[in-house]
Amino acid sequence: MAPRDPKEDGFGVGGAADPEADIEAPLLVSSGSSFLLDPALEDGGGGDEEQRRRRRRFLHGSHTHSNTTSQVALVGADVCPIESLDYLIENDVFKQDWRARGRGHILRYVALKWALCFLVGALAAAAGFVANLGVENVAGAKFVVTSDLMLDGHGSAFAVFLASNFALTMLAAVLTVYVAPAAAGSGIPEVKAYLNGVDAPNIFSLKTLIVKIVGCIAAVSSSLHVGKAGPLVHTGACIASILGQGGSRKYRMTCRWLRYFKNDRDRRDLVTCGSAAGIAAAFRAPVGGVLFALETVSSWRSALLWRAFFTTAMVAVVLRALIDFCQSGKCGLFGKGGLIMFDVTADYVTYHLIDLPPVITLGVFGGILGSLYNFFLDKVLRLYNLINKGKAYKLLLAATVTVCTSCCLFGLPWIAACKPCPTDTREACPSIGRSGNFKKFQCATDEYNDLASLFFNTNDDTIRNLYSAGTDDEFHISSILVFFIASYFLGIFSYGLALPSGLFVPVILTGAAYGRLVGMLIGSQSTLDHGLFAVLGSAALLGGSMRMTVSVCVIILELTNNLRMLPLVMLVLLISKVVADAFNANVYDLLVRLKGFPHLEGYAEPYMRQLSVSDVVTGPLQTFNGIEKVGHIVHVLKTTGHNGFPVVDEPPFSDTPTLYGLILRDHLLVLLRKKDFIRSCTASTLNALNHFSHAEFAKRGSGKHDRIEDIELCPEELEMFVDLHPFTNTSPYTVLETMSLAKALILFREVGLRHLLVLPKSSKRAPVVGILTRHDFMPEHILGLHPFLFKSRWKKVRLGKVQCSCADNVCHFTQSSGKNTVFLDLLICLAESSAFEEYIKKAHNPRFSVVYRQTTTRDIKKYYNESHAKLIYTFKNYVSSDVFISDIWSGNAKEDYLSVVVHCVNTAWELEKRIIGLRLIDVSHSGENISERIFEVLKDWSS
Repeated sequence: MAPRDPKEDGFGVGGAADPEADIEAPLLVSSGSSFLLDPALEDGGGGDEEQRRRRRRFLHGSHTHSNTTSQVALVGADVCPIESLDYLIENDVFKQDWRARGRGHILRYVALKWALCFLVGALAAAAGFVANLGVENVAGAKFVVTSDLMLDGHGSAFAVFLASNFALTMLAAVLTVYVAPAAAGSGIPEVKAYLNGVDAPNIFSLKTLIVKIVGCIAAVSSSLHVGKAGPLVHTGACIASILGQGGSRKYRMTCRWLRYFKNDRDRRDLVTCGSAAGIAAAFRAPVGGVLFALETVSSWRSALLWRAFFTTAMVAVVLRALIDFCQSGKCGLFGKGGLIMFDVTADYVTYHLIDLPPVITLGVFGGILGSLYNFFLDKVLRLYNLINKGKAYKLLLAATVTVCTSCCLFGLPWIAACKPCPTDTREACPSIGRSGNFKKFQCATDEYNDLASLFFNTNDDTIRNLYSAGTDDEFHISSILVFFIASYFLGIFSYGLALPSGLFVPVILTGAAYGRLVGMLIGSQSTLDHGLFAVLGSAALLGGSMRMTVSVCVIILELTNNLRMLPLVMLVLLISKVVADAFNANVYDLLVRLKGFPHLEGYAEPYMRQLSVSDVVTGPLQTFNGIEKVGHIVHVLKTTGHNGFPVVDEPPFSDTPTLYGLILRDHLLVLLRKKDFIRSCTASTLNALNHFSHAEFAKRGSGKHDRIEDIELCPEELEMFVDLHPFTNTSPYTVLETMSLAKALILFREVGLRHLLVLPKSSKRAPVVGILTRHDFMPEHILGLHPFLFKSRWKKVRLGKVQCSCADNVCHFTQSSGKNTVFLDLLICLAESSAFEEYIKKAHNPRFSVVYRQTTTRDIKKYYNESHAKLIYTFKNYVSSDVFISDIWSGNAKEDYLSVVVHCVNTAWELEKRIIGLRLIDVSHSGENISERIFEVLKDWSS
């Protein structure tokens, strides 16, 4: 009976020396002198309470295994350096800065907050006005020239129409691809993620702002089915963020008076006001803008409500002044239109009980169409991701879509029959200019093309035509059907191109056509006007796609300027939302997930109630002493990506290891750059408040961070020490390891935390078990650690929205399969079974192929070597720790023995290992069996 070298087992994977064998290997991990056992999870999904209680009894330490499930976009995007926001920062430097402020400073701070809201509202209104002015003039000139050429020849008119659309699209795409890639899309997912606590690079930079405005004008003017509401929301948020950070240091546009707002809390409040101002500028809907921000932001305060309302009120005032200035024709083709306002005459808004069934039907099918819209959009975006492998491909895709769109807009009206002009209309018929309900196109003098009136207009004018009351006979049902189908799919294919584009207006436009179509099909069964049906159709599709019922309801009422429609709009929105929620998530949540933003939902998934925080906290946990060696800090910052570190006081600074607080990576970098070090590990007499100012710890622009590689330290400085106490948050939020994961999620989201410390239940253990961050609450992370949750059939509807990304990525899947084989005592041959292959194909990825034993063995060896390397690092760097390793000894006899080996550093500073116990163990090496034998050994050894 020959024992193996315990070091071969890495972190104690018993019997894992021969990975070719079909073994059952529970994982034994040690941190200091505390143990962690993750036994085999024999019961999936639900299980009985005794099984879960027995499993949790061993989950009491700091997990050292980590989940490799990707948190990035499922569409295959690269990992983005995304971080969370720090809303609450408390240390001696920040406290002293606030105590030093007199009454004058506080009054100045409050006055500046309201002044910034005024500036954000005024600038957002100006940006919205410029965007609308540009679109009306550029697109208007294009339609005027094309209509004039139609009188002479159709070929030349099509050539000009196609060339102008192509040039405008390429202008928007080139600016986006080469100058500011973050300006692509609507920007609402980025704003939504930021208000949820996610900080991504360059989403609010000055370049993004400029490209967003210019690119939006070009993209909307190119007749692509995109809107400007989303880009205007992003524009308002960019303006607010730039003002909040004191301007742009890169372009030497800064203001020292704005230094008060260089923190995430004040900047988030400004971005909230900016997003509300964007909606108000896009739709002239100040109240709708406030409600939109209220539904988007993760936490809310009454003071913020007043400031957001003041901001949107300023938008309305400035817009009114600018519109009045343009009434006399000083703004070119920009007239009474442009800023979306669709007046619906009150005389046509009459309804009775007989009209409820058609309205309910409209809402039901609107919810179905809205969920299908999201489904198709998801598939198209995944397809675009496969195509967009470089800048040239993005430009080629944009060029292809704009050419196809131009051909549809110019070609489809030819299939419509010409209609005679009505005799009782007040408008010119046929119309040849920029807008109008009666486009001549190819028709005779006294006729018009109703389909051209829809296709050959700006999106705003087309919506006006569809919303117009008393026009039941102006459009043929076949024309509305063709326009609805074309608009539905053109909106899907236009979004996702590398240019600024919004979804609000295309959905409103498509919904208006859908409502008109339903009104025509119902005919005499309802007394509602077809224009009112169009408004309700827009509400139905918005509710089915975006699901923001309250804000959308108010926006529609402010758009149509008619309060009598409120009951019908509310009914349609509620029905469409309920129906659509049964199929998939809202479109902005879908886009947030595809972009890879770790967005926290406002509710906890049902399976989270089965877990405690100790079940998901991962390690190894990295802590600092209150007085820490500079070299160790540098090493940790270079080798880890953590942004928060617990500070633990140990003897002689405290009687027992005690949690002092939490320090941020950014603050550590400030300390290292300042180089105010001490030469010995003793309490510092340095008054940090005299050497550091609040401004040195101020937050930089969004997505901008210092790097440890930029700090140069000599060998002598690396041997010195730094006192972390004055810069540590001494009152971080903490929870016990037994707290429900669902309860911890609500606390984390509502308070707006970045780090949540997990404390042990027993006072005899280490003072902190681990740290929960945003990624620990992500479904991908939780389900990657606990795949047995997939077996609960009652969660399939909810889990269908959160497909495990390892199923979309073969590499990630095989790595997770190898880890779970170790963690869960699985047979290596499990993934080879036909039942497993059928489950993965049906539940996750139809293209899944079998993972063979050789692949699983390779991944186990890889993880085994990584664990072994971590153990060696622990031996070399943590000389005060005793590390225990278990091993199974087997011989020719049918008896197995469990040995426990202790690794430590003796008084001569030499690595030493000793076998401290040997116990007979049953042949069934279950996790519970091994743990009982280990605890027996430790009990005898410590007594």
